[in-house]
Amino acid sequence: MQYTDYSVTDQKKLELYKQLIKPRMIEEKMLILLRQGRISKWFSGIGQEAISVGVTSAMHASEYILPMHRNLGVFTTREIPLYRLFTQWQGKASGFTKGRDRSFHFGSQEFNIVGMISHLGPQLGVADGIALANLLKKQKHVTAVFTGEGATSEGDFHEALNVAAVWNLPVLFCIENNGYGLSTPTNEQFKCENLVDKGIGYGMESHIIDGNNILAVYTKVNSICADLRENPRPVLLEFKTFRMRGHEEASGTKYVPKELMDAWEKKDPISNYENYLLSEKILNTDKIRAIKAVIQTEIDENLNIAFNEEEIHSDIENELNDVYKPFDYKEVIPKSKTENIRLVDAISQGLKQSMEQHDNLVLMGQDIADYGGVFKITEGFMYEFGKERVRNTPICESAIVSTAMGLSINGMKAVVEMQFADFVSSGFNPIVNYLAKSYYRWNEHADVVVRMPCGAGVGAGPFHSQTNEAWFTKTPGLKVAYPAFPYDAKGLLATAINDPNPVLFFEHKALYRSKYQEVPLDYYTLPFGVASLLKKGDTISIVSYGAGVHWALDTLEKHPEISADLLDLRTLQPLDIAAVYASVKKTGKLIILQEDSLFGGVASDIAALVMENCFEFLDAPVKRVASLETPIPFAKNLENNYLPKQRFEQSMLELLAY
Repeated sequence: MQYTDYSVTDQKKLELYKQLIKPRMIEEKMLILLRQGRISKWFSGIGQEAISVGVTSAMHASEYILPMHRNLGVFTTREIPLYRLFTQWQGKASGFTKGRDRSFHFGSQEFNIVGMISHLGPQLGVADGIALANLLKKQKHVTAVFTGEGATSEGDFHEALNVAAVWNLPVLFCIENNGYGLSTPTNEQFKCENLVDKGIGYGMESHIIDGNNILAVYTKVNSICADLRENPRPVLLEFKTFRMRGHEEASGTKYVPKELMDAWEKKDPISNYENYLLSEKILNTDKIRAIKAVIQTEIDENLNIAFNEEEIHSDIENELNDVYKPFDYKEVIPKSKTENIRLVDAISQGLKQSMEQHDNLVLMGQDIADYGGVFKITEGFMYEFGKERVRNTPICESAIVSTAMGLSINGMKAVVEMQFADFVSSGFNPIVNYLAKSYYRWNEHADVVVRMPCGAGVGAGPFHSQTNEAWFTKTPGLKVAYPAFPYDAKGLLATAINDPNPVLFFEHKALYRSKYQEVPLDYYTLPFGVASLLKKGDTISIVSYGAGVHWALDTLEKHPEISADLLDLRTLQPLDIAAVYASVKKTGKLIILQEDSLFGGVASDIAALVMENCFEFLDAPVKRVASLETPIPFAKNLENNYLPKQRFEQSMLELLAY
């Protein structure tokens, strides 16, 4: 292995040696503890240390790194106290996730590290968002994100590279090509000769680096970083290396040919570099012993701290309180002046005024800039706020949601417009597995709103008509708003953007231009988790949201003789179940109307909660009314039959007669 061609001082060479052997010595100890049952799992980076150490050493401490589970060298080079790493791996309180996640699935703002999730791909888009925030804040920073050769087959990899290339984001995409994805060799994973070839399609600068040569890694990455800080752009790096142990320890390496293992063992990044330093008289055996003794003492002392810490205790209240970041809601009361506007206008106003309130707010979505979005909600925004903050995106929902998360991590706010709520399925993974879980896992909030134009009644067919709120009300960590009126939409949108937690904000397309209301001209907020009592009555309680509220109002107008409470939920998470209970205790009968199909919807949970908590007050079974259990049809007569508006009237009359 060639080490003589690099301009690195002897002092730096020695520093890199110390940084290289530290993760190796920790790993060797962890493998012993794993066999003893004192840690539960281990993903070994033995043989790959030069990549983590070299990349991290080339970066500034203020720059974010997004590592994977073989990048222990990132954490040690950033000088995270070892007892915190050890307690993390033991699931104790001094770790980074309060025992809620394992191994390297954590991040730390203190050390500018953002850990992975097991789905791998989303962190690439998160790096895009962090880098975008740096550009918007005029910070000359580089962001480095790691992935393995296996994850380069994921759609998120390609989406993230495309976004970074189109937006000239200073991201180092670091591929550790270690030969195997678990047991699958590279020739069964991709056809191109080298993974850097994938950068060609994105017009991206790409380099192959010997991942086992610490000086090659450090000097090349250091040079690239210095350039990127002045000339922002993404760079794809393929580090050629090898995984000397199993995917994780339980899987072993029996699938690896012995001759291949033997060949790579001779390329060990530590023993080769150590021999070089000995030959250059930068090291001697006494120095090596002294360096290792210091590291071993540090490991032992920190292990004692970790072992002496008590096991973590489960507390239901603490667990529930950590699902969402506390939000100090501040009511902003509107002034008296109003105007009669449509729902679509109210949302546009609320979004525009939030852009004025928050200069760190970025809007992203397909066609939202010059074109103003397919529903024209952001029309004119680009000219007022600029292309930097009102950003057209490629058609890649997953990467854009992840980018929004990266913006949040780096101190920004983001609103993502799904062109239609149906298309959120292409961005589902980062919403439910990254945004929703981050605060609970490692105390990192997701200051992201995803706008969701939804709903049927406009003849748009199966792929542009869904009202899919139940996909998200099921997921702890997400908030869901679903206004039915212009006044509520504007105030709730402002609150959603103020809230540091991820919010799915549903906007019914059929209501956009059909529903008018007097709405304050100025900025105001409305609280989440507070239902609106639209009508008061004594004989029946009607609970709905979105378009269902208007169907219920139309039905009651046909039957003025019916004395009904009509509750508009307005938000589904948090849910104002107390208002439902209060109404049911008064009327004794409950009917719940939703546009979504029946099974597994919001109505089912409300019905169950009422049965559990208000059974003695009920004079009849709780009734649910919803759309048919089919995809949403296109033809008008079929769509009318699919929707529950007419069935609601019949069901309500039957319940009243019970």
